[in-house]
This record gives sequence, C-alpha cells and structure tokens, in this order.
Amino acid sequence: MVDDGVTAAPASTMRQWIVENKLKTVGCFWLSAITGSFAYNWSRPNMKTSVKIIHARLHAQGLTLAALAGAAAVEYYDRQYGSTA
Repeated sequence: MVDDGVTAAPASTMRQWIVENKLKTVGCFWLSAITGSFAYNWSRPNMKTSVKIIHARLHAQGLTLAALAGAAAVEYYDRQYGSTA
C-alpha cells in the first residue's frame, strides 16, 4: 500500500465537515440531546409526564446553546487563523 501523505487525519476531516455543515451539526446535536434527555427522564418513574417533557426540552435547549457557542468559536477561529490552520 502506497502512502503518499494525502490522507487527512480523522480529526481534521471531522473538523472540516463541521466547518462546512454548522447548522446540520447543531441540529443533529439538538436531536441527540433531546432524545437522550427523554430517555433519561422516562427512566425516572416518580415524575409526571409534563415535567419529563419540560426537563427534556430544557436540557436540549442548554446543550443546543453550548453547540451554538461551539459553532461560533469554530467560525471565529476560522476567520482569525484561516481554514487551513
């Protein structure tokens, strides 16, 4: 097998995909956050259904804000240092 140095590192490839698809990344993160939060809250039997839904939404909102902050940091980094850095 010939290694000509063209293959990018997995982290670099993932970073490039995230830079190109910021909104998809945040949307997928929100979907996984709300799904995980629903699963966690449904495992707690002593809570009312309405409280479980509210908690799941709040957890997903907080995680989405964190994802948006991360996307903003990536955008700032790319503008400051260029996308080749």
